[in-house]
Order: sequence, then structure tokens, then C-alpha cells
Amino acid sequence: MTGWNAENLAGSAGAGAVTLLAGTSFCVSAANGDMDQLRPHGMFFRDTRFVSNWVLAVNGHPIEALGSPVPEPYRADFVGRAARTDGLADSHLLIERRRSLFGGVREDITVRNFSTRTSHCTVSLTVNADFADIFEVKEGRAHHRTIHLVRGSDDTLVLEAERQGHHVLVTIDAPNAMVDRDVLCYEITIEPQGHWSTSVTATPSIDGVGPDADARIWGSQRPYDVPEERLQEWHGKVPQTEVANHAFDEALARSRADLGSLRIFDPDHPGRTVVAAGSPWFMALFGRDSLLTSFMTLPLDPSLALGTLQTLADHQGRAVNPLSEEEPGRILHEVRLGASTGLALGGGSAYYGSVDATPLFVTLAGELTRWGFRSEVTQSLLPAVNRALDWIRDYGDADGDGFVEYSRATDQGLVNQGWKDSADGINFADGTLAEPPIALCEVQGYVYTAYLSRALMAEQDGDTKLAAVWGARAAELKRKFNEQFWLPERGYFAIALDRNKRPVDACASNMGHCLWSGIVDDDKASLVAERLMSDTMFTGWGVRTLASDMAAYNPASYHNGSVWPHDNALIAGGLMRYGFVEESQRIITGLLDAAEAFGGRLPELFCGLDRKSYGMPVPYPSSCSPQAWAAATPVHLLRVLLRFDPCLTHGGLWLAPVVPDGFGDIKMRNIPLAGSRISVEVVNGETRVTELPENIALHREARKPLSDLLDVHRAGASPGRGQ
Repeated sequence: MTGWNAENLAGSAGAGAVTLLAGTSFCVSAANGDMDQLRPHGMFFRDTRFVSNWVLAVNGHPIEALGSPVPEPYRADFVGRAARTDGLADSHLLIERRRSLFGGVREDITVRNFSTRTSHCTVSLTVNADFADIFEVKEGRAHHRTIHLVRGSDDTLVLEAERQGHHVLVTIDAPNAMVDRDVLCYEITIEPQGHWSTSVTATPSIDGVGPDADARIWGSQRPYDVPEERLQEWHGKVPQTEVANHAFDEALARSRADLGSLRIFDPDHPGRTVVAAGSPWFMALFGRDSLLTSFMTLPLDPSLALGTLQTLADHQGRAVNPLSEEEPGRILHEVRLGASTGLALGGGSAYYGSVDATPLFVTLAGELTRWGFRSEVTQSLLPAVNRALDWIRDYGDADGDGFVEYSRATDQGLVNQGWKDSADGINFADGTLAEPPIALCEVQGYVYTAYLSRALMAEQDGDTKLAAVWGARAAELKRKFNEQFWLPERGYFAIALDRNKRPVDACASNMGHCLWSGIVDDDKASLVAERLMSDTMFTGWGVRTLASDMAAYNPASYHNGSVWPHDNALIAGGLMRYGFVEESQRIITGLLDAAEAFGGRLPELFCGLDRKSYGMPVPYPSSCSPQAWAAATPVHLLRVLLRFDPCLTHGGLWLAPVVPDGFGDIKMRNIPLAGSRISVEVVNGETRVTELPENIALHREARKPLSDLLDVHRAGASPGRGQ
């Protein structure tokens, strides 16, 4: 049985490994295009590996890699050459492999003869499938089964098996190939300066369901046309930006492409789209990741947020199940769709071990109402919102102390259930690990915004009494938080309270999320900002997850000193919300410099080494790329700099750009808002908005905090400048 508490890292796919994405399918190969089952390679469909070996050879020798450009997220061109057997250095046979992913994989193979002589050679492609579960592959536990190619009833070539009660099958289409067990073979003759070509396609299915089901959503006749159709549709509807700052412009363009490739489409709900957490091992719906990514990408496509909320509501917890940590009202951590989901914890496909997904669900629902989706949220999602709030009260705060904490219900579950979910992610300043139940500081901030969001929804519905109840709960939580999490002698917030309600006194980036949520009192905000921007925290590229003067600090660790772009995006938003404009701009420019160093794409994380000592950001091994909330980061940074805050429930758009010196002009067109498409331009320091609907007032100032927008009595509340 596979648990959900495995280490975050997969084995190395090798130098120059290439990953392709198409919906929930992905393909990982070596730089020469080969897939080797002894590495975390393969073609995956619905979390099952349908191709484990895909190895091309000429005259029995592997192909030497020359280059592997990826012009589209779903397509790669591998260029290589055949080995010489006569002792000479240069081969006269050039090999081209054009691979497209569409749920299955299609490969067009071309051999070019640049000799003055006719070439006779043998081209072979070894193909196999072990139908391993994604967890088995990622963790290096896959059993390397050998399943030979056989002729199907319609003369196709098939590899098939029974896995956990499911019939899994991959159909191989290889015209004119000779077949020997698991090898497709071609004896070819190529004239001087001539070429030879063939195509091989591998199409998966689970219980008879394959990529055709996905193609029908798009009205496509051929499944392998779907990725291109999806990408064209995406680029046609999302806003286009022009930024004079080259690094920012490049990062935004990469973000749009990556977010488009990470979308997942549900055949049962054709109009609904969600975002997978990241490639290659997290091509699935993750509660926390998808909620935060959707929040950060609202200026691109608010329908992602709506689809995410609807899908998570469908999977919302209904019963108590310790094996999957499901509880009534709880929002899941992860859901998998594969043929081998029986291997997952408790025999199911969903795992609920997340302490923050549930309050973030309510927070995103509230934000979406302010973006013009009030009727959709009120009509279909409000029951799920109320169930989520019930979970916070009945299960999240099991001991009734007013704070939400976590403690896993099974030793197969995640030890830590916030965003820093590695086993050593929550520790004291002396390096001692905190013991559960653990109440994380940022989670209390998320709960605070959840309470305010529900209060604002009630106010808009005319229920001022209910609005007052939730407003008062938010105010009380804020008061208690600032009393019990604040470390006055240190000048920062504890990362958590442990099982004995002791403050876990490590200095961590989590308190930046508290600025983002607005739970921090004004009199403490400046000290938090100062600490976040100190040399122990800020590397020059971004804020570390853990300060360098903490005992557990390791700049090359997953959560104890590394830099995470999404973490910094929320911190930058929090600093801006409290009026620390310069500090926010420093984080934003640092991240954009890092993005430029990484070729325009921000990785999931990178090492927390100081920029003064290292002139380039140092990559973290096995970092996901692309990864959803890292891809969403440049979009959110743009929103932060523009201080772009629609609040249509209060009839307005708040806009007050603070673009750093030297950034130049910013133009953003086709922004979806209230059923319209608006444009925002910041040129020579002047801001212009066009196509804004007449019923939406433009406020050229920073938006008021949510607690100030809430027009109810808040006994003892001190709203400050936060959310």
C-alpha cells in the first residue's frame, strides 16, 4: 500500500531530461528521447505509466543526443546521430525524432543520410509497458514487468494487463514494422543525401477509456490535435501584456504558456477547468496548490478559480475516515485518477491531509465574489463554504482554543500538513522538531480571511446579523493571534504553536503570509517587514523559508532555507498591503532577476544562497518545472505592482500602480472583469483604464482592507492596513 508521507523528491531523470505535458498526461525522457524504465521516465496517462521503455537504436547502438528543443509544452524535437562503427569521429546518419503528447504519444522518426554512399542499416525501437502507478515510479519501487507486444483482434499491436481490477492497455501503431517480442524493427536502405521516415503511436486506455474521451470535449477528430487546440484557445482568451522590462515581459510570457499547459479538463464537466500542481509528478489536483494558483491568476482567467472551487466542492469530505484523513467539510489535499488508485492510501484516490486547503477554499470563494462571480458562488458553492467553516470549528479546532491545528490520523499520512509539508519543515530556533498538534501562523491568517469573506457574503445577502457574527469571530481571532504568536523579545511571529501551546520560535517566511492575510496588527507589521528583509532572511533573490541564523538552516534543503517564488509572491503582496512599497518592490525585482537567470521560468524553488556570494541563483535538485504556483508568481507580482483590486460587491475597481524606477511602461489588455474585457496602461507614470463598465467606479488608490469593507460592528477589532 502506498502512503502519502513519502519524501518529496523523485530519483534523477538524468542530465538534460525532457518533460512534455498534455492535460493529466506527461512524458519524461532522456535528452536523446529514450525512455528507460530504470529511471523515472515514461509516458503517463491518468497517473499510470503506459510506456516504460521506448529506446531507439541504429545498428544496435543508442542515439547520441545533439539537441532537444521543446517548441510547445506538448511537443519536442530530438536531434541526434547514429554511432559510427568504422572508428571515424563523425557519423553520416542524422536522427530526428519529433514527439507529440496527446494523452498518448506519437513519434515521427527520420533518418537522414549525409554520406555520398548508400547506407544500409537496422532501426529498432524497443517498446514496453509496466503499467506502474506514479508513486511506484517516483519512489523507485516499480516492478519491471516484461509484457511482450501481441497482435490484437484488429491486427494492432497491444500491451495489456490487469491492474487493481482495471483493464489497462496501450495500442501501438507502427506501420511496416517487423515485431520480435518487444522490439519494432526496420531494415532500411537510404540513398546518398536521402532520408527514411516512419511514425509510431502509443495510445493508452483504462477500462476502454482513452484520449478519445478528451478529444470529444473539443470536437476534435484526432486526439493528437487536442493539445494544440487547447493552447490556441488559451492564448486567445487570456490577457496579453507588454512590459518594457525585458525580464518581466519574458517571465509573464512563460507563465501564460506554462499555466495553459498545466490545465486539467474533466470529461464529465466539459466547461470546467482546474490547474495541476506541477510537472512531472504532481499532474493532479492539489487543494492548496490549485487554490493559491487560482487566486494568483485571477487577472488571467477567473474561470480557473471557479472550476477549482466547483471540483473541490464535489470532493469535499463527507465522512470520517482516518486512513484518508477525510472529515466532513474538509477540502482534499490531493486526488489521483489512475488505474492503480487502489494502491493509494486506504484504497481510494483522494487524500485529505491538509490543514490549510479548507480555509483557503472559503477565502478564494470570497475573492471570486468580489471579481464578479457572486451569483455563481451564492447559488452553487455557498453550502460547501458553510461546510468548510463547520470543519474549521468542529475538526480544525478540535481542542476549542480558537486556533486551527493539525495532527495526522494515520502514520501513513503527512507529518506536516501546511505548505511546508516535509517531515522536518516545522522546527524551533534550536532545530528541535515541533510536535503535533501544531497550529501554524499562516493558517490562522487564512482562517481570518475565511471569516471575513463569509461575513462579506452575508452582508451582501442582506443578513447583517450573520455578517456581525463572522466579523466578530475574525476580530477575536486576530486579537488572540497577535497575543499568543507574537515574540516581543525577537520582534517576529512564531511559525507555530506546538502541542503544549508553546510558540515554535523559529524565524520563518510563514509570517509573510500573515501580512498577506491581514491578521497582523499595525504596531507589529513594521518589525515583521524589517525581519523579512534582513540579511538573515532576504538573499537578494527572495526571502528564505528559514532564517540563516536558525539551527535547522540549510540553503539546499526543501523547506529550511530555500527560496520559493510563490512564498515570496504572497510576502510581496502582504508588504504592499501594509504600505511597505519599497520592500515589496525589492522582492519583486529580486524574483524577476532570478527568473531571467533561469531562462524566464521560475522553478518551484531554488537554493537560499546569498546573492552577494553567488552571482547566480543556484538550482535546487528535482525542483518541479513547470510548477503551478511558481508559474503564477509573475502574474501575481504584476497585480501587486499595479495594486489592481476589483471589489465589484462594493461597486469598484481599486488601482494605484507603484512601478519601480527603470521598469518602464506596462500595458495589459483583455483583462476579464464582470463579463467585460478591460485594458490597463501605465505609460510615463500615467495610468489609463479603458472599456471599464459604467457601473464600476474607478478608485485611484489602494483598496481598503476587507475588515474595513465589512460594514458591521466588530467589537474590539483593530483592522489595520491588512486584508
